[in-house]
Amino acid sequence: MSRLTKIAFILFILGLSAYWGCNKFENYPPEPVIKFERFILLANPVNGITERGVLEFSYTDGDGDLGLSDQDTDPPFNFGGEYYYNLIINYFEKQNGVFVEVPLLSWNPDSLRYDTLTFNGRFPVLTPRSGNLSIKGIFQDTLFIYNPISDLDTIKFSAYIYDRALNKSNKIETGEIIRVK
Repeated sequence: MSRLTKIAFILFILGLSAYWGCNKFENYPPEPVIKFERFILLANPVNGITERGVLEFSYTDGDGDLGLSDQDTDPPFNFGGEYYYNLIINYFEKQNGVFVEVPLLSWNPDSLRYDTLTFNGRFPVLTPRSGNLSIKGIFQDTLFIYNPISDLDTIKFSAYIYDRALNKSNKIETGEIIRVK
């Protein structure tokens, strides 16, 4: 090997080492972990009522199996099944100084009765296409928070998620949210 070839080889190895040293992959547990970041109130500019809010939380998942596709409709992800929704959100109102989980009701003119609404949702697949499957990110969900049948103005939410292996994350809670009526 010529001296020039040896120098080029050594530079190549050093460059490769520097590249791999700078591209460290983060490793997380296979169960999703979420952390409450903030809740942003959105007032209707026409009437000034706080009708919506944005729940923001960060997430990590070690094997990247977060999210459901439109084709994920077989059990256990079937409609009406326990895992149809992969984002579970509970709504609480402060009643006499204590937070109580309450259902949100909406009048259904077709059935002439109240229907129970849910904040639960399905978010899409977040799995990386290649490389390290450990993922992290920020998730935002806009929620309709105005409850016209309640006079109470202090609410909060709790939330957790499931991955496709049915691992449940930890539960997060917002702080007190004061709605403007």
